[in-house]
Amino acid sequence: MTKLIKDISRRRFINHASAATFGLTTASSSLFRLNTLKAAARNNFDAGDDYKALVCLFQAGGNDSFNMLMPRSGELYNTYQGIRTNLAIDAEEMLAIDATPSGQDFGIHSRMQGVQQLFNSGKLSFIANVGTLVTPVDKAQYENKSVPLPLGLFSHSDQIAQWQTAQPNVRASHGWGGRLAEMFQAMNSSADISMNITLSGTNVFQFGDNVVEYSVGPSGEGYGIRGYQGKSNLDQARTRLIDAVLQHSYSDRYQKTYADIIKNSIEAQESFQTSIEEVADFQTEFSNSRLSRSFEMIARIIAAREELGFKRQIFFVQIGGWDHHDRLLQRHAGMLGDVSSALTSFAGALEELNVFDCVTTFSMSEFGRTLTSNGDGTDHAWGGHVMAMGGMVNGGQVFGNFPDLGIGSALDIGRGRIIPTLSNDEYFAELALWFGVAPSELPTILPNVGNFYSSGSAAPIGFLKY
Repeated sequence: MTKLIKDISRRRFINHASAATFGLTTASSSLFRLNTLKAAARNNFDAGDDYKALVCLFQAGGNDSFNMLMPRSGELYNTYQGIRTNLAIDAEEMLAIDATPSGQDFGIHSRMQGVQQLFNSGKLSFIANVGTLVTPVDKAQYENKSVPLPLGLFSHSDQIAQWQTAQPNVRASHGWGGRLAEMFQAMNSSADISMNITLSGTNVFQFGDNVVEYSVGPSGEGYGIRGYQGKSNLDQARTRLIDAVLQHSYSDRYQKTYADIIKNSIEAQESFQTSIEEVADFQTEFSNSRLSRSFEMIARIIAAREELGFKRQIFFVQIGGWDHHDRLLQRHAGMLGDVSSALTSFAGALEELNVFDCVTTFSMSEFGRTLTSNGDGTDHAWGGHVMAMGGMVNGGQVFGNFPDLGIGSALDIGRGRIIPTLSNDEYFAELALWFGVAPSELPTILPNVGNFYSSGSAAPIGFLKY
C-alpha cells in the first residue's frame, strides 16, 4: 500500500477527483501544507529581504512582433517594407521611440501609445530577436543539421512548452517558474497559498516538484470551490454535501487526505478573499478587457502581500489569439492596443503602491512569425521580440541585435523565418538573477543556460539592474 501511494501522482489524484466531484479550482494549492517544511529545509533565505515579484505575460499563438517593433527610416525601413509587402506599416503611422542603438531609428505599432510613454520615460525596454535554442546556431549549421535544434520548431505545443520549461531538447513537465519558486517559497510565511499565482489557469511554467500554482480569476471569481456557499438551490445543495464531507471522520487515508485538502482549500480561499477585498481601489483606471482586469487583480494581490505573507511571488497571465494566419493588420492592432493599455494601467497601480521597483513584468510568446505575407497574414517562424517593464529595467533601450530583415539574409532560413540571436535562456537568466538566484544556481533553474552564459560573467543581456 505504501509503494502504491508513492507511485500515484498526488497532483493528478487531487485535481481529477476534486474537479470531477466539486469543481475545485485551487485544491492543489493545499499541497503546500505537505511541502513547505521540505522547501524550508533546502533554503536559507532571509525572510526580511525586500519584496520582489515576476509577472509573466504570455502571448499565446505566436506574436508577430516584427509589426510591433520596427525600423522607422532609411534603408532599414525600405528592407522591412520590401519583405512585408502588404503587411508593412507605413513609417508615418509608427510611434517613434527614443532609442537609437547603432544608429537605428525604431518605431512601434500605432496602437501602443502607453508602451511608447513607458519606453520613453525609461520604464520599459525591448529585447530583440529572442527564441528557443539548444546551442548557438548559424544558417549553415541549421541547413546541415550539424548542431542540435529545439524539438518541434514552428509547433505551437512544443514551443509553448519550451518557453515555459526552458528545456528545448526534451519534453519536460516542470516549468522554470516552478523551479524558481522552489528556491524561494521558504521566504514566504504563507503555508496555504502558493507564491505562484495564475490568472489563466493551469500552466507548465509555474509547476515544479513541490510547487503548484494558485488559480484566481481576473474579477475575483474562481477561488476555492465553485458554488460553495452560493445562493442558488444547486449551490446550497453543493454546500450541504461539501460540509457533510468535511464533518465526517475518515479512517481511509485517501478519504481523509481528500477531505483535508478540501477543508484547507476553503480556509485558504476565505483568507485570500478577505485580504483582497480589504485593498482600497486604485486611482489608476483599468479597462474592462479580461487582460486589463487580470493585471488589476495582480496589483490587488501585490497590495495585500504583507497580509498574505509574501516576500516573493511569480504571476502568470496569458492572452491567446496571436496566431494571425489571416487578417493580421486588423486583429493584431486591437490586441497590441489591449496589451499596451493593460501594461500602462498596471505600471500606474504599482507606482501608487510604491512597488514599481520591486516588480518586473516580462512578455513571452512561443515564436515570431514569417516576415513574408501568406496573403493576409503570417505563419509560424522562430525569433521574435519581447518586452520587459519595471523600475529595475534599464529602460528606453532595444537590447540585442535587431536582425537584417532582407530576403535571404544570413539569419533567414526561408520565408523570413529568422534565427534567434539571443536564446530565451539568456533572457530568463537575467530575470532569475534579478529575482535573487545566485549565478552558480542558474543551471538548477535553466538546465541549458551554460551553452550561452558563464556564471559570474557580465549580465546575460543587460536589460535589468541587479
